[in-house]
Amino acid sequence: MKDYIRLLKFLKPHIWVLCAAIIFIALFSLFEKASLGTIIPVVDNIIAGKEIVMPGEKYAPAFIVGLVDNINALSRGSQGTRLKLLFWIVGVGSLFLLLREIFSFFKTYFMRDLSERVDRDIKNTIYSKFLSLSLDFYGRNPTGKMVSHVTYDATLIRDSITSGLTDLLEQPMQIFMSTVVIIGLKFYFNISWSLIGVSMVLVPTILYPVRILAKRLKKLSVQSQEKMGDINVTLYETISGIKIVKAFSMEPYEIEKFKNNTNQFYKLSMKTVKRLEVISPLGECAMIVCIMIVGLMAGKEILKGSLSPGVFAAFAAAIMLLARPLKRLAKVYGILQTALAAARRVFEVLDEEPKIIEHPGAKRLPRFEKEVVFNRINFDYGDNEILKEVSLSVKRGDILAIVGSSGAGKTTLVNLIPRFYDPSSGSIRIDGSDIKYATLKSLMDNIGIVTQETILFNDTVASNISYGNITADKDSVINAAKIANAHDFIMNMPQGYDTVIGEHGFRLSGGEKQRLSIARAVFKNPPILILDEATSQLDTESEMLVQDAIDRLMKGRTVFVIAHRLSTVKNATRIIVLDKGRIVEHGVHDELMAKNNLYKRLYDMQFRDVTASK
Repeated sequence: MKDYIRLLKFLKPHIWVLCAAIIFIALFSLFEKASLGTIIPVVDNIIAGKEIVMPGEKYAPAFIVGLVDNINALSRGSQGTRLKLLFWIVGVGSLFLLLREIFSFFKTYFMRDLSERVDRDIKNTIYSKFLSLSLDFYGRNPTGKMVSHVTYDATLIRDSITSGLTDLLEQPMQIFMSTVVIIGLKFYFNISWSLIGVSMVLVPTILYPVRILAKRLKKLSVQSQEKMGDINVTLYETISGIKIVKAFSMEPYEIEKFKNNTNQFYKLSMKTVKRLEVISPLGECAMIVCIMIVGLMAGKEILKGSLSPGVFAAFAAAIMLLARPLKRLAKVYGILQTALAAARRVFEVLDEEPKIIEHPGAKRLPRFEKEVVFNRINFDYGDNEILKEVSLSVKRGDILAIVGSSGAGKTTLVNLIPRFYDPSSGSIRIDGSDIKYATLKSLMDNIGIVTQETILFNDTVASNISYGNITADKDSVINAAKIANAHDFIMNMPQGYDTVIGEHGFRLSGGEKQRLSIARAVFKNPPILILDEATSQLDTESEMLVQDAIDRLMKGRTVFVIAHRLSTVKNATRIIVLDKGRIVEHGVHDELMAKNNLYKRLYDMQFRDVTASK
């Protein structure tokens, strides 16, 4: 229940829509029950040809007594007068039903509007939360399952508001008004307490099936949502890795895996449907039993003359109108179990605390001028130590190359500079300021990143280059592209700088992607640059163009280079060698080669591999 109350907090910004819906729900319920009043004169006066008898006249309001007297007077008149009464009753009943349908439209419209608003807000909240979380969260959660939160889970919650909340508001009103009608009939027309009592005891038995099915529904809902997450993971991985799938002719395998997931989801869905839909016929059976017992009791009273057929017809209609909302509430309980399971998954994301947060007293970090200092840095992933007692100082204008075997901690070290992660202990200072106490935006403004894995967006070339500055002028974008050796191939594209490049730059070659990524860094113009060897996966011609662009990009900047090809770091002003998270060597290329330690072994090994490949 706490989760549902928390879920309802999303309604707060749209309270006026909820209030409008409640008003129309109340009007709908009122006119639906008001139409019951036309049953008594139709049955007693028109069909049976008798007058309406009110044994409980002293309890009835004066306007109802007067109305009944007028109807009785008309029924005693000529055939034409009785026909006029029929038209009058049918007209009033039709007006009530017309108004009921009008109010039904507005209650449905406002509740649907409310559910769509909440759906939008939940999706926006989840998406905003995703972007606020640290990178460790993304390491623990597959992309497909995160997408499932925004799509599948949010939709289940929306549907619970469309149908579930509507019924939670409407059905209690229906129950209340049906009860008022039944009590009115009891006192105005002297229906026996035994008939009322039996009805009130039997009708709630409609709720019984729900108690049996509720727990199973909740469990099935959790399983369905997890399986939908698996479907999204498979879909995302297959589409993003389609080249590998086709290269290894794994289409049949991937299709079969996807079919297995969708088939399991289908089976879970049908189990849920079966349990949800069985509630209604079980409720109908319970209602039929109620009507049979109440009908037998009422029939005896009609035969004895203590109850008129018209009053019984109105009473039976009120009982059925009382049973209907109970049936709806029974089904709603199952819907809410599904929604609560989805809400719990969403709240797990919303309750996730980012590991990287901005300090309450954070100050703006000025543009970098002097040095970046790593002071006794340690970092670990749980029990896995990655960096150990790393200390170094990088002056403005230095080019620091970081080399080492795979898993030595190279990427982790540079990821600490923009605070993608925080060290377990130690500090990083830029111009004497601990970056933990700098605003995240001012820190990022000082840093540009070009990675081995190029990240581009399904947008225009110009938008990708100027990413982070939506008001950029075209000349600045073109200038950045020229520096990155990208202008020529861009101008050969169908719409030039306005060409949409596709998801992840799908329409571009590897070299073109890298040059756009470099152009983006040039456009940002950061004083500190992080390069995760951007040429390691390119052909010779593309590598030459990209390397030339990188050389231009590096001019006048402080650069951290993660070097996979050691031939590219000969001109670095300083080289550090990492081994098992520690700095084991440092110096320039010639010095490190002369020492004949790890750096030389790595260099010789790579040179030997290159020679062998030729």
